[in-house]
Amino acid sequence: MITSRIIATLSLVAIVCGGGYWAGKNGIGKLLEPYLGWSRMAAEAEPRREPTGAVIYYSHPDGLAEYSAKPKNTDDGRPFMAVRESEDVSFNATGTAVPVTETAKAERKVLYYRNPMGLPDTSKVPKKDSMGMDYLPVYEGDDADSSTVKVSLGKLQRTGVKTALAEKTTVSRKIRVPGTVTLDERMVSIVSMRTDAFVEDVADVTTGDQITKGEDLFHFYSKEIATAGAEYATEMRNGGKPGPETGSALRLKNLGVPTATIASIAEERKVPQSIAYTSPRDGVVLERMAVSGMMAEAGDILFRIADVSKVWVIADVPEYELSAVRKGAVVSVTVRNLPGTTFKGTIDLIYPEVQVQTRTTKVRIELPNPDGQLMSNMYAEVEIEAGAGNPVVAVPNSSVIDTGDRQIVFLDKGEGRFEPMDVGLGVRGEDMTEITKGIAAGDRVVVSANFLLDAESNLNAALSALTSDEVKP
Repeated sequence: MITSRIIATLSLVAIVCGGGYWAGKNGIGKLLEPYLGWSRMAAEAEPRREPTGAVIYYSHPDGLAEYSAKPKNTDDGRPFMAVRESEDVSFNATGTAVPVTETAKAERKVLYYRNPMGLPDTSKVPKKDSMGMDYLPVYEGDDADSSTVKVSLGKLQRTGVKTALAEKTTVSRKIRVPGTVTLDERMVSIVSMRTDAFVEDVADVTTGDQITKGEDLFHFYSKEIATAGAEYATEMRNGGKPGPETGSALRLKNLGVPTATIASIAEERKVPQSIAYTSPRDGVVLERMAVSGMMAEAGDILFRIADVSKVWVIADVPEYELSAVRKGAVVSVTVRNLPGTTFKGTIDLIYPEVQVQTRTTKVRIELPNPDGQLMSNMYAEVEIEAGAGNPVVAVPNSSVIDTGDRQIVFLDKGEGRFEPMDVGLGVRGEDMTEITKGIAAGDRVVVSANFLLDAESNLNAALSALTSDEVKP
């Protein structure tokens, strides 16, 4: 059994060796070379270049998009890989990734070297600081515009720089202020006598009751009205022509006698013992002072009636918000006793004064109230759509850096160059800010990581100012 296995093994070795000799003799290796590339790859293989330059960051050992500015370990304890300057990438004009080599850097002239910590310390020759960090080279052309920031396009993803276009749009925001529901003063009627009269047969209506136009409120007798009515009746009996604008008829009208009563006197040629006073409008009885049997003097208020189909909301807008509020602006109103219900209206009037104690200005909002849900003196929460009514140049809110003394926006100039621009601000909306000067529609602005660019720009400007007279190669 063992002898058979040994014979089989020797036979297999002889076959393999013989096949290899035959393949070599007949050039089979050369036929396979284009496909396998054994000899050619071995001949053309270049030795791996060792990375050079300082360590600029650390990357995840598995190639994940995780980076660190200092040594770091993964969750499972493996160290991040150091990436040196020669291993970093940039992009050429066509978008192709190319390595940044020392040769490429050497093509530009080094003007001087600056402190890596941003201190006002420079050197004409390479050196290290007290902690062993290399001074950073400043190349020719880098100091042409000290405020312009130049970032390697290969690093933009790591820094999180994002851009957007400035556009022409309508900028709006919501101003939330308190308000109070009030009656529309144009829809309130006062019922009073124009002459002394006795009041009788007061209608069964009380304060708060709904009343319709033409409904009887009370009856009254007035000696002066009776005398004028008798004169008018006599004129009609003597062939006078009825008309409310002449003679005794005009006198009756001026005394407050209803037109229907004047027409009745002209037709029947007699004065009624008492005259009915009717409601001048549909509405709610706000006040009832009339009592049966009372003597009402001229000017006494007997009823006060208000039409509540429309109401006003008077809101208090702070003085500093007035520039963003305009007549006709859309307003949303909510009240506490109707949660979930929103009433829509518009600003009807901006009062021409500022309250001294509160430094607020009242604005008037007109609201429809067909169901009478809004009642006088209700507390209201008002939300005003404020902002420019016409399209303006605007940028996202995050693109504006406001230092208090100045407001800047970084323009994307292309090829990794970002330039800070002083801008004038208009209305600041929920998402967009109006730009009144500095940039135009279509400009590309930085909306993310712009504070990093601002810090670099300030550093560049400070170094340029400090070294402009000291370092000149």
